Amino acid sequence: MKRKTGLLLAASLAIGVMAGCSNSGDSSTKNGVTTIDFWAAPNPPQQVYWKEMAQEFQKENPKIKVNVSAIKESPTSEASIQSALAGKSAPTISENINRGFAAQLADSKALAPLDQIDGFNDIVKSRNMTNTVKSWKFSDGHQYVLPIYSNPMLFGWRLDILKELGYDSPPKTYSEVLDVVKKLKQKYPDKYLWAKADLADPTAWKRWFDFFMLYDAASNGNNFIEGDKFVADDKAGVQTLTFLDDVRKEKGLLAKQAQDPFETGTGIFTDIGPWTFSYWAEKFPDMNYGKTFTLAPPPVPDGASTENVKTFADTKGLVIFAQATEEQKKAALKFIQWVYSKPENDLKWLEKTNLPPARDDLSSNETFSKFFKENPELQPYAESVPNAIPSIDNANYNDLQTMIGQQAVNPVVQGTISPEEGWKAMKQAIQGGLKQ
Repeated sequence: MKRKTGLLLAASLAIGVMAGCSNSGDSSTKNGVTTIDFWAAPNPPQQVYWKEMAQEFQKENPKIKVNVSAIKESPTSEASIQSALAGKSAPTISENINRGFAAQLADSKALAPLDQIDGFNDIVKSRNMTNTVKSWKFSDGHQYVLPIYSNPMLFGWRLDILKELGYDSPPKTYSEVLDVVKKLKQKYPDKYLWAKADLADPTAWKRWFDFFMLYDAASNGNNFIEGDKFVADDKAGVQTLTFLDDVRKEKGLLAKQAQDPFETGTGIFTDIGPWTFSYWAEKFPDMNYGKTFTLAPPPVPDGASTENVKTFADTKGLVIFAQATEEQKKAALKFIQWVYSKPENDLKWLEKTNLPPARDDLSSNETFSKFFKENPELQPYAESVPNAIPSIDNANYNDLQTMIGQQAVNPVVQGTISPEEGWKAMKQAIQGGLKQ
């Protein structure tokens, strides 16, 4: 069954995709050289990386030319890709693709299933990403995206304040967190566990950095939606909302705007991605890993394992478009194979972007050991890559994730609904949305 967004996108792309298929001759190959276009993310370090990779690759493969350019952000990179597909001017490869957007494109037959192109499995093996790529499989059994980087979202804790409260390390379970909240409020009535205005905001993407982090941990990575089916773990979902509600009851949540709440110590717990540290180095030089703050996976319900805790992955990858000629698809995969045949190329990526490569062995491969020794705050992210869960593979993910906020997270945080009622209302709304 097609979802609304998928149908609209399919309608806009149908002519372009059909035309692309009808022109799948060898027009992309001239004088024995096949040209492929690679759209890099609108992020200068990533553009530099891919241009360097293309230049090095072409020295060894002169019969393939790789043109690298940035995706236009007007109005968004997703809109630019959709427009290019409809106008039959899409590149061969594009990076910067999240799983939800890929679901829209896959529904419209705009993507080539990577698992059906010879050599894809070789990439997975040579890059040592067998476990990491499993969670990227789509509900139809295909792999449409090769993850490039995986940011396992972790929670930062103000270690200095924890130590004032008598703790040498972050709590791991819900009850332990609540104990911290009680001691915090006794010593510092004006401080909070989590000071984050987004908790009261229904915007879809904000659920990646609160609800899904906690839900993935509570459910041990159980899927939330598979294709058109709601498959979430009800018990874990209610536990997640109950945790937020319990913290609220202890006056441990501040769901209002506050200026730099974690950095100033207004809140002692917050979601943190690896991109934060370059900002802190410039704006908050006193934020020192192991002294001022530390990092930990999400807390889990009492009785759950505190080992290999799952969390949400802020992760994106690359796709090959169906409009490409067969020659371009083969050339594209050869380029990708070359890039990921050496861990040194992933090290170059890591050095330029600070984005953790989507590898199972990132924390154990000696190629990266020096980098992490010099950047110890990034080591916990490397260790968590195999436990990171990507976003849902549904074309209508924006509307569905908005329902999580509107029906459950926001009212629970505001104390206007019970966790059980919130979960029930959210589940009904999402199931109704999936049937449309």
